[in-house]
Amino acid sequence: MNRREFLRTTPAAAAAALALPAQTAGEFTFVHFTDTHIQPELRAAEGCLRCFRKINELKPDFAVAGGDLVFDVLETGPARARELFDLYTKTLGEISVKTHNVIGNHDIYGLFPKSGVGPGDPMYGKKLYEDRLGRRYYSFNHKGWHFIVLDSIGITPEREYIGLIDQEQMAWLAADLEAAGAGTPVIVVTHIPLVTGFPAYGMAPGASTRGMVVTNARAVVALLARYNVKAVLQGHTHVREIVHYAGCQYITSGAVCGNWWRGARMGHPEGFALLRVRGGQVEWSYQTFGFVAEAKG
Repeated sequence: MNRREFLRTTPAAAAAALALPAQTAGEFTFVHFTDTHIQPELRAAEGCLRCFRKINELKPDFAVAGGDLVFDVLETGPARARELFDLYTKTLGEISVKTHNVIGNHDIYGLFPKSGVGPGDPMYGKKLYEDRLGRRYYSFNHKGWHFIVLDSIGITPEREYIGLIDQEQMAWLAADLEAAGAGTPVIVVTHIPLVTGFPAYGMAPGASTRGMVVTNARAVVALLARYNVKAVLQGHTHVREIVHYAGCQYITSGAVCGNWWRGARMGHPEGFALLRVRGGQVEWSYQTFGFVAEAKG
């Protein structure tokens, strides 16, 4: 870990990052693709390759992979988990620009007891993800904009997942935003949404939202509202949706896999988001890549 990375992953960043050289905000494009759910079945790797080649054609500055990268290590053992992460990293190598990864719920190794994996396994939970893909939460700068990647997956004592930005991360987030400064334009990325209308139209009445929306979203949103946060990029629901709240766009960017590689999800086809940053604003568009699923679900 270099000095710049260290400053951004500790509470000391609030003071130390002020000494880092500033960039002038400029115009650029980047890609947010999420919910690849890569697997050997259902031609998922082929679909991801089609997606990644389309990304290359657009020539973005960089890409952000928004979580649920593999399908699925929640309830599988070590052999399947290694196979899936190997497949993801091999296929990701087709993208010609740097990709910043985000952890999703399906990337949590052995969490469900059905997996046969115990908490004593050295790679249990988020450790396998960290070993293969790096930090769970972090930040970086690009052309005067500050990007924050969050880990939105909480793990309960019952070995279930919920949407949660834990207290250690909340302290880090507050320090990181303070270091970036009130005037710096910010984009936040999370897998499980902070703000979404999905429970109102995509879930059964009365169904629990603990695994669908960040449970402490109100506190996170209140913190973000104190700064110049222009957009929050989200995944998890596999639908396209933009909610405007308090001067911020909460953008859910659909899913590369659509309906888990079985066609469109609630009318939302397989695709990803192209984002253009210019004039201090974020513009979003949805890109498809011509995948036709053989199985429907």
